Amino acid sequence: MARSGVHWVKFNLVGALGMAVQFAVLTGLGGGLGVPYLWATALAVECAVLHNFFWHARWTWADRPSRSIGEAFGRLLAFNVSNGLVSLAGNVLLMKILHGTFRLPLVPANAVAIVVCSLVNFALAEWVVFQRSAPVTEPN
Repeated sequence: MARSGVHWVKFNLVGALGMAVQFAVLTGLGGGLGVPYLWATALAVECAVLHNFFWHARWTWADRPSRSIGEAFGRLLAFNVSNGLVSLAGNVLLMKILHGTFRLPLVPANAVAIVVCSLVNFALAEWVVFQRSAPVTEPN
């Protein structure tokens, strides 16, 4: 399987765990604590984004390690801006439509939103956030 195919499989496995994190936070905040569903969705997405970044950096794209703390921080920032923004905007917008307008239950509506955002998020992670670093060359 081509390297991008391996990344795709790992991306989706990490994403499945991230969905569990997102559902747990969403259920706890929205269902248990009574936080308004759009705020609960935003917080749940951010928890999942941070979870997913950690596992993508350590496992999905372990073949493309950060060469420095600065690069790792830059990747976290890029992942949060790209995947986080797509996930947050996509999830909140789709939740407004699916749950707010069409009255789909909270968790199934969120599952649809996650699936819709996943393709864009993979492309951003594969080709932007975890792109191969230029090789380090030693000065002569």
